[in-house]
Amino acid sequence: DLKEVHVAMMAFSTCVGVGLFLQGGRAIYLAGPGLAFIAYIIGGSIEWATMASLGEMTALFPIEGPIFAFTCHFLDQGLGYAAGWLICFSWTIVVAAEILAITQLFKFRFDPHYLQKLQYPDPSLGWKVGQETSPAIWCVIFMAIILAVNFLPIRRYGQVEYCVGTIKILFFVLLIMFNIVLSGLQLVPRGGRFWTYNAPYGFAVQNYTIPLATAKFPYEGNYARKVITGDAGRLAGMWSAITTTIFSMTGFETVAISAAENRDLRRSEAIKLATRKTGIRVVILYTLAIATVGLNVPYTDPYLRDMSINSINFGQDSPFILSAVYNHLRGWPHFFNAFYIFSATTCGINALYNASRTLHAMARIKEAWPSWGPVQSGRERLERTHAGIPFVAITTCWLFSFLAFLATKPFPAKVLGRIATNSVASHLVVNIVICLTYLRFYKRIKLAAGGQDPTVDQHLARAFDRDNRRYPYKSRGQYMRALYALFGSLLVCLFNGWRSFVSPMSIPDILVAYISVRSPQSHSFCSATPL
Repeated sequence: DLKEVHVAMMAFSTCVGVGLFLQGGRAIYLAGPGLAFIAYIIGGSIEWATMASLGEMTALFPIEGPIFAFTCHFLDQGLGYAAGWLICFSWTIVVAAEILAITQLFKFRFDPHYLQKLQYPDPSLGWKVGQETSPAIWCVIFMAIILAVNFLPIRRYGQVEYCVGTIKILFFVLLIMFNIVLSGLQLVPRGGRFWTYNAPYGFAVQNYTIPLATAKFPYEGNYARKVITGDAGRLAGMWSAITTTIFSMTGFETVAISAAENRDLRRSEAIKLATRKTGIRVVILYTLAIATVGLNVPYTDPYLRDMSINSINFGQDSPFILSAVYNHLRGWPHFFNAFYIFSATTCGINALYNASRTLHAMARIKEAWPSWGPVQSGRERLERTHAGIPFVAITTCWLFSFLAFLATKPFPAKVLGRIATNSVASHLVVNIVICLTYLRFYKRIKLAAGGQDPTVDQHLARAFDRDNRRYPYKSRGQYMRALYALFGSLLVCLFNGWRSFVSPMSIPDILVAYISVRSPQSHSFCSATPL
């Protein structure tokens, strides 16, 4: 019951959670405004190339659970099942991460001394309700909203997502124009329109600071740290910023996950259009947003100084809110923070959709589960649907959102950051598997199109010819793009947690950065059946 426009907006809405809004400032702090812009281009190009590979395979074979089904067929069954479990796990914990981020956003409050230093017109800026309400209350409210929306009939769900995606696109346009106008008007003169690119700031950071494991979080005053200066420091900052951008851009695969519910596949280039629309929108809007806000906020601002290995902070740490504060604007910081809550909620809704559809597809494969009787009985229940909605799979994935109650811990920012890091690691491993699958897929269809595959009927060979006008979707140089995405994802995945190894090592951060890398390998060796 979904149309192409629904799918395109669902994918865009999934990408736009709190990643850019809360971690965009972290990227600017780590790399500087210029290198942060480049980091978003690199991260976006890796994601786009990966999803173009998945999009081509899904357009030719629009099946349920494409991420693991193609890997099972073209590479290895065990690796395919591991990829399926990883992507399901990744999206399940994103639901909890988004709810946890919402509880952080309600704690919106600026330090009065900071406002006084910037000569802000009001002595205080914040939300009183967020300071006096337990985070557990917000968890219950938004968990209920996310579950209720996912129980909507799929056509209604698509219509809601179309409206949400349109609102988010308009907000991005507003955000970009807002920062361009502020930079041009210079409501509070600070040394020219490109003052953040000049001394004492600059295009790139001057050094890179690593808090050591012996330092206490939050990092304040004279804590234990290691400073990397010069080109090595700029490289370290750039690399860390690229890792940060990946979390902001996860969600492209929604196009493929929803393919089995897309009714436009037979009479339009639905997968092709949705994949390209999502890629263009995300890369262009993200890079323009980070480039324009970098004109108004210096990377040395104390609210951007997030030196922890893994953390996602409060609304006041958003560079877009800081841009309004630097220019002495009232009202805009409250509006931006409220929109971030809306964005996180809708992203959580999409994350539950992706997780539940993947789990439902996995439930239909008996071999992907332990043969123990109670487990198989549970698997059969996960297959159940009502009016096309896999309500059992939705409820099962939703139960893991109770992890959001970690917001009641002393340092929820660090907890959220570690959840996000683990989600990124899982996502990167799946990206690698997708690219490897596509490279194998590319060679197989070339053999099939040339009549050299004995398993393909000669009358159907032309359907696999990429030069055929009726071939549903291809991108120029897609084989090389898949190689680029493969090596890009592999490098980011391997060095995702490099800061954790700086002596003394941080064992918890090493685990969250690399445990997902180990899981598909061990699963593959245990249950592999080469095809």
